[in-house]
Amino acid sequence: MTEVRSHSARDFPLPMLREAKGEHTISVCIPARNEEATVGTIVGAIHEHLASNGHSLVDEILVIDDRSEDGTAAVARAAGAVVVEVADVLPGMAPGAGKGNVLWKSVAACRGDLIVWIDADLTSFTPACVTGLVGPLLTDPDIAMVKGYYERPEIGGTGGGRTTELMARPLLATLFPHLTSVRQPLGGEYAARRDILEQVPFSMGYGVETGLLIDIAALVGTERLAQVDLGVRVHRNRPLHELSVQAMEILHVALHRAEVEWQDEWSHVLLRPDLEPVEALVDERPPLATVDEYLRTR
Repeated sequence: MTEVRSHSARDFPLPMLREAKGEHTISVCIPARNEEATVGTIVGAIHEHLASNGHSLVDEILVIDDRSEDGTAAVARAAGAVVVEVADVLPGMAPGAGKGNVLWKSVAACRGDLIVWIDADLTSFTPACVTGLVGPLLTDPDIAMVKGYYERPEIGGTGGGRTTELMARPLLATLFPHLTSVRQPLGGEYAARRDILEQVPFSMGYGVETGLLIDIAALVGTERLAQVDLGVRVHRNRPLHELSVQAMEILHVALHRAEVEWQDEWSHVLLRPDLEPVEALVDERPPLATVDEYLRTR
């Protein structure tokens, strides 16, 4: 089994990355929905330390706003981000929903050839999240994708990573054992090369990270993946009942990639006693390299 190469964010100091950047352009994309409490701090830190005052590592900070009902867009814009509404990206495509849909559209909306994703609800963010993720891409041309990993402390007695431990990790160990060395397969902090992302589909729902990991490894080989220790990650933990549909979406992504034949009696709807049925988001956006509207914009 090929072990995914591991690094620490400390391995990639800013002066080294600025020298290694060359002609690369770097976009930091932040998908956000109702995150006015945290998104401004994240954008501000990136802008101050990595995108201004001579620290010209990051070329673009893009917040892609997924129908926020609070001040997310205004706060992000004031902190230095370009804000794009999800509905305004590739408007000729059929409407979609879910985190994966937002990530897919962020690739279309940004201009960098290296794309870094950061979740908008982090309360532990530091600029090292960005430098750590982009470091392997700038210093090793063979690396195609970089996943972040971290310690996840308990908040109010509830630890993070429950869906990882109870669904994603057992699924990968069973169906895709070559990926079991990836420490945080569902983490929202990761980076990849645009030309790789253009070649793979994006699951619209919470299974997007699982699908991208499996598909990119299949496309380029596990040896072209890397992971970076980003320290401690603190964000908003979701209540347990909200994790069930996320787990179901991951399950469907993994079964589809494993080419398990779909049975007529199986369902995309999560049924639970005393709770309303919830339909899992299992539809996928096609590879952008096959989308005419995207290719015209490039």
